Parts: sequence; C-alpha cells; structure tokens
Amino acid sequence: MDIYSYIMGGARRRRCVSFQPNFLYFEPKGRGNALHNADVSERILKVDELESIRLKDYLQLDQTEAAKSMGVSQPTFHRIITEAHRKIAEAFVEGKAIRIEGGNYVIAEAKIKAPVSPPRKPPGWRGGKRGG
Repeated sequence: MDIYSYIMGGARRRRCVSFQPNFLYFEPKGRGNALHNADVSERILKVDELESIRLKDYLQLDQTEAAKSMGVSQPTFHRIITEAHRKIAEAFVEGKAIRIEGGNYVIAEAKIKAPVSPPRKPPGWRGGKRGG
C-alpha cells in the first residue's frame, strides 16, 4: 500500500480519457528567433489535464458533464482543470514549452464528439418540398 492510499483510504481512481492528442509538444518561438531550443524549459501537461481542457474549454461542456465523462467527481474535475489552466498560463507567460505526457488515466470510448455543423440541404430544397 502506498502512502497516498494509506492517507486517503483507497486506491486512486483512473480518469477516463476519450481523446489521444496528435501532438505532444508545443514550443514558443521568440521574436527574431531570440529563443533557442536549448534555452527553453518545459512544463508537463498530463493527458488527463489535456482531456479536462478539451471537454470544458473546447467542447464547452459544463463541469458536471465533463466530470461525468471523465469518471470523476465534480470537485476532482475542478482540481484537474485548475491545475491544467495554471500550467498553460505559466508556459505562456514565462515562454516555456508544453510537453503532454503521463497522468493516471485509461483510454475510454469517445462518448462526446467535437461540434459538427448540421448537414447541408440539397440545392432547391425548401420547406420540405422540392423547389422548382
């Protein structure tokens, strides 16, 4: 039994993540190439933190829906997204790179999809009748 389990009284629950990012590294670019790759420090954003950003900020779900999608309580979701926002803000303000890796998560089937525009109606279609 690890110390966290001893203190909290149970195993830590894995977060459900329905999205795997295509990009795992973001790096700032300075004016006139003032920043060099060797000089840029990193901030690690966990995969579950990225998922919280995707659900709340990108898909614009409310916190209760997003927490349910990740299989965590609303207060736990709030802690996850607050930490993600803090890390991203720190990287932007201090010019740090963001590396996406790690976290306590399991890949789940996608339940929520990105917003999609409704299908277009064929030309000449009006009010349920074909126009002439």
